[in-house]
This record gives sequence, structure tokens and C-alpha cells, in this order.
Amino acid sequence: MNAIWMIAASFLFACMGVCVKLGAQQFSPGELVFYRGLIAAAIFGSYVGWRRLSLRTAAVAAHLRRGVAGVVALTAYFHAISLIPLATAVTLSYTSPLFLALLLVFWAREGQMPHLYSALAAGFLGVVLLLQPTLDRHHWAGGMLGLAAGAMSSVAYFNVRRLGELGEPEWRTVFFFSLLSALGGLPWLLASHSSAHADARGWLLVLGVGGFGAAAQWCMTKAYAGGRTLATASLAYSTVVFSSLFGLLVWRDTLSMTAWSGMALIVVAGIAATTLSTSRRNAVAEL
Repeated sequence: MNAIWMIAASFLFACMGVCVKLGAQQFSPGELVFYRGLIAAAIFGSYVGWRRLSLRTAAVAAHLRRGVAGVVALTAYFHAISLIPLATAVTLSYTSPLFLALLLVFWAREGQMPHLYSALAAGFLGVVLLLQPTLDRHHWAGGMLGLAAGAMSSVAYFNVRRLGELGEPEWRTVFFFSLLSALGGLPWLLASHSSAHADARGWLLVLGVGGFGAAAQWCMTKAYAGGRTLATASLAYSTVVFSSLFGLLVWRDTLSMTAWSGMALIVVAGIAATTLSTSRRNAVAEL
């Protein structure tokens, strides 16, 4: 069942990406981050109130670190989506397992693994292959923002793992992140007048960004709660497939074989890095 939840989450994240790319015609990436966070906070806040759950936490600093890194990653990701093909932006953001593996090895000192280095090298070779043929010099900013989203997401996931170790429930982590996303996007909202000139289509897209994003997070949480973390994490890469299909259908995006090879390398390397990092953590825990 967790596989179905993860595939549903991947599809919904791809739908959110479509709404972000279309919505970027009327709203700035920062405004979309605000609405994404506000709508998700309202949805999860209603759940908290309905279930009479407590938001009191002793892990304020960890939530702040996760929130700040997540907001920066989300803003960079939305900006990348607005500048480059959807599938390319999504794939670059999914380099986060590669950056997370680097954090675990060099920052958390969780061990040296030659096979992990090979996976990292393959993944970043995939980045080169993906960027070189598909992006001209005017689109390199979007490519770098996509990579920045992947790098900052790894910091956010590192802190999510820390929150789990501290016993924080997933719903509390998701709620605080949504709330911090709204606060992080607020300066862009106040500095821009886009909202005053948005039409009905724009507001529907905003609802899509928030609604699809919240639903995707919920499905992803259900997927990981069902166990088999490695299989679930591997299925998360189906977002790349869904995004590629949407890019083809909506924008007629086409990629060369070299670019597809790069995407495949990133996906395989990301799965391998996740597998090796998790195996290493389990081995350490058993000592």
C-alpha cells in the first residue's frame, strides 16, 4: 500500500509543478511559496484542531533549521521551474539524496564508503549531461537554482531526520514547515502587487499549488509511515516521469538522448546513494 501512496504523492507533486510553472506567469516564485505554505498550514492546522493534537515542542531550533532550509529550497525550486523545462527542474531538485549523502559522510561523519563515492560521481556526471545539451547560456541561472534546491533540500531532510530522532511526529513537522513557508514568502507578497492584478485562472493555479502540495505531502507521509523506506524513496523518483509527461503534453518539451541519459544517471545514483546511506546507518546502529 505504501507504494501506491508514494506514486500518488509523486503524481501530485508533478501536478503542483505544473501549477507553479503556469502560475509564474502572474505571480513571483516567492508569492507562490507564500500561498503554498498558507494553504498547507490551513489544511494541516485544521487536522491538528480536529484531532485535538498539541503543537507544543521542545525541538524549536531543529524545526527552525528545517524550516529555513526548506523555504530556501522551495523558493529556488519554484524559481527554477519558472525558468527551465519542468522535467529538468524536477530532476535537478532530486539531486538532494546525493547532497544528503555528502552531508552524512563529511559532516555527520557516518563513515567512508567507496561505493557511495561512485554513486555520487555518477549522479553529478548525470547533472553535467542533463545541463549541457538542454540549457543555453540564458537558462543556466535556472539550472543553478535547481541544483541549489537539491542542495538545500538535503539540509532540510537532514534536519527532518534529526526531528524524527527527537520523537517529533510527522504532522507537527509538516505543519511548522508550512507555517514557516508562509512567513518566508510573506516579504515577496508585500513587495509585489501581482496578487492585486491576478485573474480567476491565476487564483485557481494558486489553489492548485497549495492544494496539490499539501495532498502530496500527506500521501508521502503515509507512504513512509508504512515502512520499507528504501523502496518508498526509490518510487519518489516517479515524479520525474510524471513531470516529463506533463512537460511533453502541456509545453511540448523535448529532450535529447543525452539529456535523458543524464536524468537516468541522476535517478539511479540517487537511489543508490539513498540505499548505501541507509544501509550504513543501520549497520552503525547495530554496533
